[in-house]
Amino acid sequence: MSKIVFITGASKGFGKLWAEALLERGDKVAATARNTSALQDLKDKYGDSILPLQLDVNNRSEVFEVAEQVEKHFGRIDVLINNAGFGLFGTTEETTEQQAREQMETNFFGSLWVAQAVLPIMRKQKSGHIIQISSFLGLTTIPLLGLYNASKFAVEGLIETIGSETAHLGIKTTLIEPNGFATDWAGASAVQTSSDIADYNPVRAAFAETGDNPDTWGKPEATVEPVLNLIDNQNPPQRLLFGKIAYHVINEVYTKRLNDIQNWKEVSIAAHGH
Repeated sequence: MSKIVFITGASKGFGKLWAEALLERGDKVAATARNTSALQDLKDKYGDSILPLQLDVNNRSEVFEVAEQVEKHFGRIDVLINNAGFGLFGTTEETTEQQAREQMETNFFGSLWVAQAVLPIMRKQKSGHIIQISSFLGLTTIPLLGLYNASKFAVEGLIETIGSETAHLGIKTTLIEPNGFATDWAGASAVQTSSDIADYNPVRAAFAETGDNPDTWGKPEATVEPVLNLIDNQNPPQRLLFGKIAYHVINEVYTKRLNDIQNWKEVSIAAHGH
């Protein structure tokens, strides 16, 4: 049986790649973008199987209207792939108030509004799978992405909580946590802070050197089968790392965290007071 999949941020990158893979195998897709002309090629090829919808996830009322439109058109929503978001590059000190707010507005609040919009539909169905595109930087941090890191840490807490609140209703949640991939995320879609504080130049230089290594960036096409497998799995994981960098880094980070917890066990217990 074909699935009805609602994908935000489907104009390019992961969103468009996955939308086409789902359409190719016979699923129905509601695909949103700020400019639906970016989805015209899919509409021409797949006809009524795709419903292109204009959406700015920062607009809460528009998000709810679009979710209702998807349900009315296709009858249900089996899977949400919440993919809209962007990267803000630069040091924390150099980030302006407007940049910080815009980063949280799209990456965190946009994700919240979309989840809130589909939950009533999934509750009514007593089924559904919310797949949130997070980042391995929702589990650890790297310099020059402070506000992005923070937005993804917030998203991790949000989606994990929704999962615990809705499991008894047949609704599942999964956080996909990719490392860097060769999409538009770090290119035209990215926003840069100023870089006028010279004290941070060594940090910027080290960051640029890491980014110059082609092995750092995963191949977007390689994520297609893992996403389809995740959607089809009856018992999806709460979290799923995408990419070898993400796997090795997070494995190392969590090993160190567990060691720190054990090394400070007595202090932690003593702090309870009784």
